[in-house]
Amino acid sequence: MTDSRYGDLDRPPLHEAALRRALVREDGLWRDVRVVEETGSTNADLADRAREGAPEGTVLVTELQTAGRGRLGRTWTAPPRSGLTFSVLLRPRVPQSRFAWASLLTGVAVATALRRMTAWSQAGEGFLGEGGDVAVDVRLKWPNDVLVGDRKLAGILAEMVDGGLVVGVGLNVGLREDELPVPTATSLAIEGAPLSDRAPLLRAILREFATWYREWTALDGDPESSGLRTAYRDLCATLGREVRVELPGGERLTGTARDVDETGRLVVAGPGGERAVSAGDVVHVR
Repeated sequence: MTDSRYGDLDRPPLHEAALRRALVREDGLWRDVRVVEETGSTNADLADRAREGAPEGTVLVTELQTAGRGRLGRTWTAPPRSGLTFSVLLRPRVPQSRFAWASLLTGVAVATALRRMTAWSQAGEGFLGEGGDVAVDVRLKWPNDVLVGDRKLAGILAEMVDGGLVVGVGLNVGLREDELPVPTATSLAIEGAPLSDRAPLLRAILREFATWYREWTALDGDPESSGLRTAYRDLCATLGREVRVELPGGERLTGTARDVDETGRLVVAGPGGERAVSAGDVVHVR
């Protein structure tokens, strides 16, 4: 196969100038959009830029990430242009105690945008993008995975940097079954969404994010009055499930996931009563 960026017609490249024209507005959240061919980690690169004083609303996208990290330090790689891998820099003017909601907000934005962009018509008119009424059933797994069924479609990683936040997203778009890093992963292509051009997806996700972020920050990061907590719970596939939570330090908690509380913690009802956890690796028990 050719090394040309256009060698795989199912995986067209992203165009930085076009994304900037579409997303960067004087009165908008997004201030700059950069696309690089390859990097180790967009989160690490954007963290460096944050320390150098980059403004809120800086977006870094890569066609190939070679040292991406997921939760608990797990690595994540995929073929060039098979996914959307990007990070955004935020400097939210909200109490730091509410920063945890930024990654949950990202999940809501990703899931909502994907459900809209993968919609089909029930009237037999086929794929309609934003105009359909049956979508790929994208859901959220607490705290920061995006699922279709029990298979992982995307991951989100938020890190505090220089008083702000860098939030990274890795979304599987055109990955084929034989390219999946683990059998529990999936992609939009595998789920039947004919979206080989990633640019409309990126624009939709960032616009959805900006809408939620403006509302959340305007209300001092309040997840209730902004509607964020309700939206997250509506999309969260973890709630109501029997779960096993691997907690930091090796402790294990089992029970039923009852709620996501006002601070973004998962409330689990176990043998010893309800307990709220702020971090942990959640397994949905079948």
